[in-house]
Amino acid sequence: MTFEIDRRNLLQMLGLAAVSGSVLSQATIAFAADTDNVTIGWPSDVPSWDPNLRFVPDAQPLFKMVFDQPLDQSPDLKLIGNLITKWELKPDGLSMPFEIRSDVKFHNGDPMTMEDFKYTFVDRIKSGLKLDIANSWRTLTDIEILSPTSGVMKFSAPTPTAPQWLAFLGSYLVPKKYIESVGPEEFAKKPVGTGPYKLVDYQMNSRIVFERNDDYFGTKPKIKRVTIDIIKDPSARTAAIQSGQVDLTVNIPVREAERLGKTEGLTAEINPFTRLILLQMRNDLGFTDKAVRLAAHHAIDKAALSKAFYGGAAVPLSIPATPGTPGYLPDYKFPYDPELSKKLLADAGYTSDKPATFKLAATNGQFPSDFDIARALVQMWQKVGLKVELEQIEYSKYFELNRGGKLPEATLYSFDNATGDPEIFSGYLMNPKMPFGAWKGMEIGDKILKLFVEPVYEKRIAGYKAVAQEAVETGANIPILQSVQTLVKKKSLNYVKYGNAWVLGSTMSWS
Repeated sequence: MTFEIDRRNLLQMLGLAAVSGSVLSQATIAFAADTDNVTIGWPSDVPSWDPNLRFVPDAQPLFKMVFDQPLDQSPDLKLIGNLITKWELKPDGLSMPFEIRSDVKFHNGDPMTMEDFKYTFVDRIKSGLKLDIANSWRTLTDIEILSPTSGVMKFSAPTPTAPQWLAFLGSYLVPKKYIESVGPEEFAKKPVGTGPYKLVDYQMNSRIVFERNDDYFGTKPKIKRVTIDIIKDPSARTAAIQSGQVDLTVNIPVREAERLGKTEGLTAEINPFTRLILLQMRNDLGFTDKAVRLAAHHAIDKAALSKAFYGGAAVPLSIPATPGTPGYLPDYKFPYDPELSKKLLADAGYTSDKPATFKLAATNGQFPSDFDIARALVQMWQKVGLKVELEQIEYSKYFELNRGGKLPEATLYSFDNATGDPEIFSGYLMNPKMPFGAWKGMEIGDKILKLFVEPVYEKRIAGYKAVAQEAVETGANIPILQSVQTLVKKKSLNYVKYGNAWVLGSTMSWS
């Protein structure tokens, strides 16, 4: 049930209460659940309602309400059919025949066709539109249409992760006929997809309202209307779930999640998932010297960060991959050794009068305790003689700076990989030809580029393990922790938990 008082005043009032810690924890604010509605407090908006335009990981659960991807993932992250029912990547990785469903309609009633596939993944990209999917589908030269429900994707080079990308960032099917009729700008204002919900109201950076698509081809959602309240400040999200204004929220500080988990009517979760908390590293400016990069890495007490900010739930990482994924190296450990940091800096000629300096950027509230971790890093670095200037940036600003090559030497970031494939961890972080990582050095980059076209799975995985270790040992990459998602919800609200932390309104129900 929605909360019928002025939202701005409420958030201000409750935000103060949440910070002070106890006033509202003792209050009894009870709300009966309306089984046709759910309200979610979410930390960020979509960059645009054109889902092919920008890769923003935290927007994916919102896009998946309106749009479908050709393939999907099960809660344990296995690839499963969706719009595509059959697919087979050929052994040389140069083509992939596939078949699509014949019973799918867009929200405006138009049937989904093979022409929509070709338009989304070939024609839109070739038209010159600045779409992020142009990066992920850069080797796709054509989709040959064989029948109304079958075709072949053809690649200019082996593309071993083509199936994974059909279920990953930005790969959402869009309607050719509708977009060509209204134009891309109008489409972004009034999006039409095939997804389980229709967008019925959108107030930028404030509120999104979805209404169930009763003609959906898949499992129909149980909840008719899903409202997303965009609440960027984690204290305000804490207050919103505590007050009952929202029914579920994510990414509040762990200490607040633990406190709210003890509140009557609420339950809290701290869930590790397939994201890395790491430092996006440059290979120039204050990080030109490898000794400085390695000194910065050896100075980080990752276990202490996990204990202080995640109650020990976030796994300290030595390699840019999460436990259980194919590229993970369970026996490899990069040591925490502040004395070695001091020696590296001294041997390189840095002193207290002439310290190594660099800048660190971090968001505040995009993932749990992000800015607190950044401040702790600065303190750890100061202890070994590194002089660091900390800057807070907005989540949306991060993407702008990264695309423009203007991030500082180090940026604390949570790097998403819903698939778990190492290409989308080390490959995308270290590929100098792509816009996802700040590192542009070719020593690592040349090896990554060869792995992008390696069609033999075993050789590809072994190659990524080796290059990931090399990246860490040369200071090109500093992984810190496996990300955790904090989630607090009303006890009577059910949802399906995914290993990649998707929170999908289409899986929710009340009990």
